[in-house]
Amino acid sequence: MEKTDWYNQTRVTEFVLIGFKTFPEKQYLLFGVFFMIYIVTMAGNILIASVVLANPHLHKPMYFFLANLSFLEICYSSTILPRVLTSFISDYHGVSFNGCFIQFYCFSFLAGTESYLLSAMSYDRYVAICRPLHYVTLMNKKQCILLCLASWMIGIVASVFTTVFPSQLNYCGPNEIDHFFCDYAPLLMLSCSDTWETEMLMTILGSACSVPPLLFTLASYVCIITTILRMASNSGRGKAFSTCSSHLIVVSVFYGSLIIVYVLPKPKAMKDLNKVFSVFYTILTPMINPFIYSLRNREFKEAIRKALSKLSSYRRIHRNQLQCTMTH
Repeated sequence: MEKTDWYNQTRVTEFVLIGFKTFPEKQYLLFGVFFMIYIVTMAGNILIASVVLANPHLHKPMYFFLANLSFLEICYSSTILPRVLTSFISDYHGVSFNGCFIQFYCFSFLAGTESYLLSAMSYDRYVAICRPLHYVTLMNKKQCILLCLASWMIGIVASVFTTVFPSQLNYCGPNEIDHFFCDYAPLLMLSCSDTWETEMLMTILGSACSVPPLLFTLASYVCIITTILRMASNSGRGKAFSTCSSHLIVVSVFYGSLIIVYVLPKPKAMKDLNKVFSVFYTILTPMINPFIYSLRNREFKEAIRKALSKLSSYRRIHRNQLQCTMTH
C-alpha cells in the first residue's frame, strides 16, 4: 500500500502487540518467569530506596543517586511488565491508540532520564576519586538535587516531542506491532504517512538524550581509571575501583543493549533477537541493578543486614506481645 493513499483508509484506533505470541505453547511458562522477574525487581528496588531513606549513614550523594535510580527502575518496570504479563494469560492483545503512545511516552522519558542519571552518578564517582579534596564542596546537597532534577526534566521535556510528532502521523492499517511494548521503530513502520521528518526528529532528540550523557560517562571513567592506575598502593587502587565498578557494570549493560537494539543494522534474521535484547534493557536491567549495587558494596550490605535485623526483631517483639495478649 502506498503511503500517499492514507486518505482512502480508516484511521487505526487500536494496536495489537504481538509480543511473544510466536511461542504459544510456552505462554504460561513465560508468565511465571516474567512474574518472578517483576516481583524481584519491585522488591529489590523498593528495598534499596527504603534502606537509603531510613539509614542516616547512607545520606550521601552516591546513595542519593542510587535511591533515585531505584525509584526510576520501579516506574520503568511498571510501565512495561504488567501489560506483558496480561498478554500471556489473555487472548486480547490490543492497546488503544492513546494508551500505546502514553506507554511510549513513559518508556522514552524514563530511558532518557536514566541516561542522564547514570552520567550524574559517574560525575559523582569522578569527583570522589579524581578530586577528593573538593568532593564536599562540589557534591553538596543542593548540587545533587539539581543534577537529579535536571535528569528528570530533560527526560520529561524531550519525550513530549518524541511522542507528539509520531502520534500526529496517520495510521490506517495494518495495526499489528511486532514487539512486546509500544516502541517508536515498530510504530513508524505502521504509519501510512511520510515519516522522514519524524524519523529525523526522533534521531536528533534520541541522540540528545543518549549521546551527551554517554560521552560524559566515558570521559569520567577515562579520568577515573587513569587516576586509579597512578595510585601507589594496591589497596588504594582496589578500594577506589570497588566504589565505581558496580556503576560501570550497570552503564555497560544499559548502553550495550541500547546500541544493539537501536544503532546496529537490523536484518530480518535478527528481528526476534532484537526482542531478546529489548528484554535486557527494559526488564532484566531493572532487576539486576539492585543485586549489582548491593552485592559489591560493603557499606550498603551492612545497612541492609541491619535493616533486616531490625525488622526481624520488631516482628519477634510484636509476636511476643500478641502471645502475651492472648494468654491474658
